[in-house]
Amino acid sequence: MSARLDVFAIPSAGKVIKQFMSLGRLVVESPLPAATRELVSLRVSQINGCAVCIDMHTKEAAAAGETSVRINLVAAWREATVYTEAERAALELAEQATRIADGAGGVPDEVWERAAKHYDEEQLVALVTLIAFMNTANRLNVVLQQPAGDYQPGQFK
Repeated sequence: MSARLDVFAIPSAGKVIKQFMSLGRLVVESPLPAATRELVSLRVSQINGCAVCIDMHTKEAAAAGETSVRINLVAAWREATVYTEAERAALELAEQATRIADGAGGVPDEVWERAAKHYDEEQLVALVTLIAFMNTANRLNVVLQQPAGDYQPGQFK
């Protein structure tokens, strides 16, 4: 399988992708905990069916020391006992924001309040930006049919 387009070979697309990736680096440099970033990135990618991002974030999470149990249970985090209350709040916000079209009125106040209980304003900005970034990356990759399986941890750092 190969991608529909090689965006790095198209000058205008390459510029856009480089700018887009710089936004992702800013989120990585944010005060949002690394474990939370990887778990949220993985969950958003699972919801959107983005194989290349699932590949990337499972490998990045493992390379950062996440256990296989925590990585494997992200899809069923509500029933899993291995996440902190803060991580659960971030995962809930990520799901609600990713499935925004499924619910009339967007993200419910109680979901936001649970996240705000655990994260300060800078972390909330980073969390919301991460969720939006991942949804955009997932859509780009799914539309372009980016193949998955070959990602190496740290490849885009």
